[in-house]
Amino acid sequence: MAEAPESTVPSKESRTETFPKQTAFNLGDLVTDRTKTLTDAERAQLAEQNKRMVTEYQAQKLEREARKHWDLFYKRNETRFFKDRHWTTREFTELLSERCPAVNGDEPQVDDGHPPTTTKTLLEIGCGVGNLIFPLIEEGHRDFFIYACDLSPRAVELVQKHNLFDDRYMRAFACDITTDEVFGTLAEQSLDIATLIFVLSAIHPDKFRTTLSNIYRLMKPGGVVLFRDYGRYDMAQLRFKPGHKIAENFYMRQDGTRSYYFAEDEVSAMFRDVGFEVLVNSYIHRRTINAKENIDVPRIFVQGKFRRPD
Repeated sequence: MAEAPESTVPSKESRTETFPKQTAFNLGDLVTDRTKTLTDAERAQLAEQNKRMVTEYQAQKLEREARKHWDLFYKRNETRFFKDRHWTTREFTELLSERCPAVNGDEPQVDDGHPPTTTKTLLEIGCGVGNLIFPLIEEGHRDFFIYACDLSPRAVELVQKHNLFDDRYMRAFACDITTDEVFGTLAEQSLDIATLIFVLSAIHPDKFRTTLSNIYRLMKPGGVVLFRDYGRYDMAQLRFKPGHKIAENFYMRQDGTRSYYFAEDEVSAMFRDVGFEVLVNSYIHRRTINAKENIDVPRIFVQGKFRRPD
């Protein structure tokens, strides 16, 4: 892989408190609690974004029509846009089946094709078309009863039409996780694992706390939230042109969907404020390389695990 990203400087919170870090799963990963140091050119890019902001009227309209924009997204793209997330069991071992040698240390057990008998429960929040849950099933990690929810009813329909969807051990439903809708399907303290992967960034920052509070209510004592999202000064943030910035670190894409870019200490603070313990949390600087297409893109994510105390 290519060399690690440029040097970084400590974030404000990381000078006073740090948390355990992720393992570097890919050669060339930089795992850190430090926010990227901007070059003069990058600072100029961010300053340019402020010259024409999204109007308040436009921002409110985007919020009101968030479901509509995601429904249109899945109408256009169906299952073709996002790649299956085969990396999740490598970076979140909580998703591994008990039959997996990495978990039990023995020979893998045979998958008999029957639904799991376990009472463990998993919720994929913002499931899209099932790019996390279906790779788990394909690879034999079926130790959970799987719930999957998304703001877009069209996305949920695509999940339900998938050839691996099986209502004996799965349920997919549309809901807005920023509201109490989810409790119409799931009881409080009913989940062992919840995944929040590239989802919180699509929500208005004013609703972050309510969203995390709802997730906290869903988790069993000892339950864990697996989190990954866009990190502060990720390449995608720097590339936005004037007319796309809604608020600090919050942007509108061309298709009307939105994206927020998180600081590592900000994520830790938000989860702690609603009651979670921070197990691990860090920036991951990673280069996305496709030699065939001559692509070499530096990416920045925030990745963590957060536990509801016993």
